[in-house]
Amino acid sequence: MSSPTGRRVRVAVVFGGRSSEHAISCVTAGSVLQAIDREKYDVIPVGIATDGRWVLEADDPQRHRITGPGRLPAVDGDRAAVSLAPTSDGTGLVVSEPARTPRALGDVDVVFPLLHGPWGEDGTIQGLFEMSDVRYVGSGVLASAVSMDKAFMKVVLKDAGLPVMPSETVTARQWAADPASVRERVAALGYPLFVKPARGGSSIGIAKAHTPDEIDQAIEGALAHDPKVLVEVSAEGAREVECGVLETLDGGAETSLPAEIRITGEHEFYDFEAKYLPEENTELDVPAVLPEGVEARMREMAARAFLAVGCEGLARVDFFLMPDGSLVVNELNTMPGFTPLSMFPRMWAATGLEYADLVDRLLTLALRRDTGLR
Repeated sequence: MSSPTGRRVRVAVVFGGRSSEHAISCVTAGSVLQAIDREKYDVIPVGIATDGRWVLEADDPQRHRITGPGRLPAVDGDRAAVSLAPTSDGTGLVVSEPARTPRALGDVDVVFPLLHGPWGEDGTIQGLFEMSDVRYVGSGVLASAVSMDKAFMKVVLKDAGLPVMPSETVTARQWAADPASVRERVAALGYPLFVKPARGGSSIGIAKAHTPDEIDQAIEGALAHDPKVLVEVSAEGAREVECGVLETLDGGAETSLPAEIRITGEHEFYDFEAKYLPEENTELDVPAVLPEGVEARMREMAARAFLAVGCEGLARVDFFLMPDGSLVVNELNTMPGFTPLSMFPRMWAATGLEYADLVDRLLTLALRRDTGLR
């Protein structure tokens, strides 16, 4: 594959970011940097430090991995600064270093944003790419924002006729002004309840409140990550299943074989340690073993959710398979975990699309998109 000028397609792999999922974004980037076809693509790793600085990062997959509990990777904010800038032919990257003349790295044909959480998966950086007139992998501004905000996501899914768990939204202002009213409102849902940041991921800031005595701590813990919190009915006895979705070349949606996550050990739900240090915490079935008819319903609902929100590129749709056999949509992730061991790539590998081919498919889709309104 080559750019219109005949050179290799130049890909800026952007990762890190300001959210609490910074480390997981770095892990994802390490996997993509290792898998991307260097014969087809000229790769430029761009890290965003936790303070928001953009830097030219190391093209070293081993640097961007979890090496053990408490040893998480991070973008080195002291490296040379980099920025997007307009060029005569499009948009390029410019490196700035102290006491040196800024140097151009050339035009960027496509950006692969591997950012999780706010300021990356929520439409903000997608808006920057739109303003810069550069193509990028994944959903656009609106679909990214709606999928990131679980409260608004439920509104859109319900309007599309898709079932979701009952919930209440709590803001930091409401909690500070009248906590008694908030306690009364969420108690009407019935305990136990899950409390989570409305615009977070990787299970960071999530807690399960079994009784009213635990709700204050759970809400305050979630508010530490997001001034908007979702309090949701617990899907007791449900199985956690999920399905990958890829955009097709004609704008439709293709689904993967589904998978199931089973929590083991001392973990009551799929928290951060169960997700990213899974050796003794989870069992993953890819593909999932499901009752007759469930897989077809699940894949149809996943495609409907993807199209209802207006997703592009990729998404992972998470479900609860309830004890009565019904399916409830839990959430959409427009930039799901993307290491070879993550569920999204594993589901596609089981469906017949291996990791490196999945990366290439997403870049191909992005390069076919027009810039501007679509």
